[in-house]
Amino acid sequence: MTTESADAHRSARVPPPSAVPRPAAAVRPPRGPGRETLPPPRPGRGVRRRTVAPLLAVDALATAATALLVLGPGTAPAALGLLLAGLLLLHSHAGLYRPGPAPRTLNDLPTLLGRSAVCWCAAAAVLAAVRPGQALPPALLVGAVAVHTALGCGGRAAVHRARRAAARRRPRATLIVGTGPAARQLAAVLHTHPEYGMRPVGVVTPPSLPPAGSDATGTSGSGTPPGTAGPPLPRLGSAQDITRAVIQHTVRDVVFTLPPYGDPHTTALLRRFIAQGSAVWLAGAAAAREGRTPHADTDHLRGFACRLLDTAPPRHGGGSKRLLDLTLAASGLVVTAPVLLGCALAVRLAVGPGVLFRQERIGRGGRSFTLLKFRTWQPCDEHEAATRWSLADESRMSRVGRLLRRTSLDELPQLWNVLRGEMSLVGPRPERPFFVERFLGTCPDYGARLRMPAGMTGLAQVHGLRGDTSVEDRVRFDNLYIDSWSLRQDLLILLRTVASVVRLEGR
Repeated sequence: MTTESADAHRSARVPPPSAVPRPAAAVRPPRGPGRETLPPPRPGRGVRRRTVAPLLAVDALATAATALLVLGPGTAPAALGLLLAGLLLLHSHAGLYRPGPAPRTLNDLPTLLGRSAVCWCAAAAVLAAVRPGQALPPALLVGAVAVHTALGCGGRAAVHRARRAAARRRPRATLIVGTGPAARQLAAVLHTHPEYGMRPVGVVTPPSLPPAGSDATGTSGSGTPPGTAGPPLPRLGSAQDITRAVIQHTVRDVVFTLPPYGDPHTTALLRRFIAQGSAVWLAGAAAAREGRTPHADTDHLRGFACRLLDTAPPRHGGGSKRLLDLTLAASGLVVTAPVLLGCALAVRLAVGPGVLFRQERIGRGGRSFTLLKFRTWQPCDEHEAATRWSLADESRMSRVGRLLRRTSLDELPQLWNVLRGEMSLVGPRPERPFFVERFLGTCPDYGARLRMPAGMTGLAQVHGLRGDTSVEDRVRFDNLYIDSWSLRQDLLILLRTVASVVRLEGR
């Protein structure tokens, strides 16, 4: 299907087997900034639920009360349900269930009035068409819109007031990601204004940025800038320090003062916080660079532009992806059965016994499995097979082996791995434990690609990243595929893979 993995840095070749330690028996799930091994949960779900549920309840009660006042106690439940569903959809589309850090009810008044007018006009039109004798007069329709808007505003004002009071009593532990004066100033602002509901407990400096202003103890040497208040905060840099702070303080919110996708280390930090269930906010320059103008009254933290980052977990296919794998893998084994038998016979005649080559690979969640291939070369021992990187121009490779690699037919036995659920047709290519351990230490985002089952082909392969190519490029494509997964994309990748096989673009 595609070429075997050989994704090392072009500038750094793998040392010979004698110079490297023997691989570990198994690779544990990665730790540190790239530790994600499973699809992350929806971040900040506890915080979001406490915010959204009361607003939904207020809108439902306001709709029901207005319907009873205007239409009478005999209102059909179906009509009330349709009215409420339409209103909630309109409010959700307008972002009324995603309040900023300092929501104000008056800012929502125009939106509430407009959505209420649309829903009640639509309800009046339907009622006039179904029951002409019960059509709402214009005065009653205007009254319904006014009452509905007033009830909604009153309920939302109570919710926001209660939220601010709760935030002052029990502010949530918060980490600030950034460096320099901006991060320290924001930490001081959150400390002196508890109504935002965030209590800074540390400043996280990505490894790619210099820890400006830190002393030997790991705390900020300059404390806070003149004119601001707040105690000096510990400066966290290592994964162990971050994990310890999250557990010790039960961190619920993380505020990025720099772009979260600016470099691999910052992106790895973002994925780490998402996996821990934290609500991620962008503040200052990070929020301004996202291309959306902040609201002057609500989307700010004491003058710092701020907004909640939408970090809904990517859809990883679930049943639909598995159904596609089972259908195509089973069909592929049946259709290619003569080809498999021919390849097996050719390998047996060319290299002798041992038609199938079995090798330990790392799949989803850092779990190992045995990958199947047709044997195309004969390593000296298992250690060489596990640590040898490039097989290009290998003198021990037979003509049959070169042909199988050129046509990618040596990968066909992996259809059995797909049927067993160890692999998928499309996904990040699996690697050997020795190289997984190495890349986890050199590439911050490498561990994030283990969130999805390994694949026979992938987005990186159809973009030419096969053979001795950059591991950073491969990882970037793999994570892009996972974050933007769709069934349509899987089908397109499969079609492009078939086209590359027909054009003999294998190794």
